[in-house]
Amino acid sequence: MSGELDPNAALFGGDEQEDPEKEHLEMTFGRNPNRTSAMADLFLKDMIATVENDPDIPAEARPAMIFKMTANSVLDIVMESLDPDTREEVAASIDGYLGVCLVNTNFEVDLFGEMTKALTEVEQEEGESDEDFQRRLADMEDAWWGIPQPRLNGRNPSDAVTEQVRRYGLE
Repeated sequence: MSGELDPNAALFGGDEQEDPEKEHLEMTFGRNPNRTSAMADLFLKDMIATVENDPDIPAEARPAMIFKMTANSVLDIVMESLDPDTREEVAASIDGYLGVCLVNTNFEVDLFGEMTKALTEVEQEEGESDEDFQRRLADMEDAWWGIPQPRLNGRNPSDAVTEQVRRYGLE
């Protein structure tokens, strides 16, 4: 019965309202293992057969090829599921996030963590309204991406990310 929905769950409190943020996280991330299983059933068998039956693909390159085919299929599903008006914005967000992740990996840093750490040290000035403080923090966040960082060999985070996305033709 694992993985099946219990039609009687509501009898035992299954219909109680959860925290909207928790529900959002469950819907967007919590179901990913289930989505992964569905996608494996959808196309993994055919991908493996395609790769294994292609004599031009060396055995050592087959796992990477299967990964690339899978990632491409997932990205296609994501883009097809979006409203056409938002696809370009989502694609640009994915590209930027990949750039940040590549910088983090290549330089052994956590750009978002470092930025957050820098901003948490900023205190609200006496007499400064909450709106003005939030605006100042947002301005500082924007400026942070342009400040050269020693751990990035003197590059600023924005340029380091741009270099990575350019390297993969994602600019």
